[in-house]
Amino acid sequence: MAQDPRAPHYSPDGHWWWDGTAWRAVAAAPRPAGGLSTGAVVALIAGGAIVVLVTATVLSYLAFMRLDASLKSGNTPTASAVPCDLLEHTQVHYHAALQILDGGTPVEIPTDLGRSSACFYWLHLHTGEPGVIHVEAPDDRTFTLGDFFGVWSMWSGQKELIDRTHVSTIALRGGQKLAVYVDTGDGPQAYSGDPGAIVLKEHEVITLEITPPAITPPPAFDWPPGF
Repeated sequence: MAQDPRAPHYSPDGHWWWDGTAWRAVAAAPRPAGGLSTGAVVALIAGGAIVVLVTATVLSYLAFMRLDASLKSGNTPTASAVPCDLLEHTQVHYHAALQILDGGTPVEIPTDLGRSSACFYWLHLHTGEPGVIHVEAPDDRTFTLGDFFGVWSMWSGQKELIDRTHVSTIALRGGQKLAVYVDTGDGPQAYSGDPGAIVLKEHEVITLEITPPAITPPPAFDWPPGF
């Protein structure tokens, strides 16, 4: 029996519906969206985060190992080619002394100069031994007062200068002069050259006086017991 064309029915292609009075478009059935599913996207993001975390961890570890090796080898940080390390291979150990006077008043030199929680510079001071420069190195090389001030600069993070017009952070003003004395055991001797070029020697006393007033001869250095 033939269907009444006026009765509700679908069009042959299934895209239209006759409701008895008019054709209505048939809503398309939901189809999966192209691309990845939500679960796949979440998995991809999680995987990427893991890769980033692992990469950061590896890079941090490598950086730490390089720093550790660098400190142990004495390569960095350096000040005037004076390394900072753990002093594991010290073959040379001697002491020189430095005293600074500004207008007759002693200038304090930090007794932890050249030492940190990570390493010791080959030129450094110790607590309770003001002015005593420890020279500790793996070989018998020459160190100068300029080397010591280079270490002082690296340690303090500011320019600690030594020349005829500067001592540490002190800049000589008009009318002031720098008097330098070196005592290697035969009494303080006036030194007229570049103060930074003075070679550090065992039990040597270096005095830097910003004058006036001039204290002549300079005060004797008070070596701590045991030196």
